[in-house]
Amino acid sequence: MGSAKNSNATRKARIEEMRRAERARERRSRVLTTVASAVVVGGLVVGGVVLVQSRSGDKQNTASDSAKGSSGDSGRWATGKDGVKTWTGKLSRTHVATKVSYPMHPPVGGNHNPIWADCNGDVYTKALPDENAVHSLEHGAVWVTYTGKAKKADVDALAAKVKKTPYSLMSPYENQAAPLVLSAWGHQVTVKSASDPEVDKFFAAYVQGRQTPEPGASCTGGVMK
Repeated sequence: MGSAKNSNATRKARIEEMRRAERARERRSRVLTTVASAVVVGGLVVGGVVLVQSRSGDKQNTASDSAKGSSGDSGRWATGKDGVKTWTGKLSRTHVATKVSYPMHPPVGGNHNPIWADCNGDVYTKALPDENAVHSLEHGAVWVTYTGKAKKADVDALAAKVKKTPYSLMSPYENQAAPLVLSAWGHQVTVKSASDPEVDKFFAAYVQGRQTPEPGASCTGGVMK
């Protein structure tokens, strides 16, 4: 009888031990499942963030690519009673290494090349890159331009004036609406001849004038010779 009781007690103990082991296995399984789920969810979140950032980067790159070649300018001309045109909107000043498409010709501001055209009374016989000349305007120079329709006497007289005037430069420019044009940062005027009173007025007002974004910046040492 005693042996039977002991055997029964032993069996119950084994059953209880097996139940405890099973409950332990179930707890471990639940923990592992929870951890695995967290890892999966975390991976999905990270993957989603990376995907969004990637798409955002693609959009930014596209926007950057589409902006290449832009002057960054916005606005329009306003013409004063003296005939001087003033750009009323934004003129950007970012240095770029690419060709720039300007909304006005000759340009009076906007994104430009890091190197300026020498403008210490320099007279060029060949057309200048717009991007270098615009940088000269940023330094406070007046830029005299002329087309093949300009009279030689006027070209010679304006060249003589430029040579005597620091912070000025002159070059041929075919893509403009009139034979003789004077430009400064944000300002421009068409003159009828070298003796037009507006020539002296424009030089007096805009050579290192109040419109200059970088007054006193160098007009020598540029790439253009």
